[in-house]
Amino acid sequence: MTVFGPRLRNATLTAHVTASLGWFGSVAAFLALALAGWFSAEPQTVRAAYLAMDVVGWFVIVPLSIATLVTGVVQSLGTVWGLMRHYWVIAKLLITVIATALLLVHMQPVGHLAEAATRAALADGELEGMRIQLVADAAAAIVVLLTAAGLSVFKPRGLTRYGIRRRRREQSLSAQQKAAA
Repeated sequence: MTVFGPRLRNATLTAHVTASLGWFGSVAAFLALALAGWFSAEPQTVRAAYLAMDVVGWFVIVPLSIATLVTGVVQSLGTVWGLMRHYWVIAKLLITVIATALLLVHMQPVGHLAEAATRAALADGELEGMRIQLVADAAAAIVVLLTAAGLSVFKPRGLTRYGIRRRRREQSLSAQQKAAA
């Protein structure tokens, strides 16, 4: 049973896909900046990369991750997929919640590097571990977001216990309505 009509369903789906694609694209840009900050020999490029990463993180990636979470929950509650009926929906929800939480934690080293870059040019090897961490975290985020996208496309079969009970109840109600008509 669908709660949303076709127009509202399409509007929420468009919002969710747009936020998700924006999140993915902004993480890809973040990864490019992290690589530039790690590999560039130009102090101005390094400084600019870490300052841009802080801005992109807080003003693009974080809001898009939250928008993806909110629109995904709204979308699932208003469609036949439901929030707790299918394992793939639950998996996407968990991926999004965990990725958003880790993103907020991950923004601390970004801020630290941006602050260090504002004070002075980062010398070769300075804060190297943190710089490598940003590259690795962004690359891992790309893989995680691709996994969530794959779940949306392939929708692996498998109803949860709740989903099975709900489907049986809906089939029973449908049979009763047909018998009454």
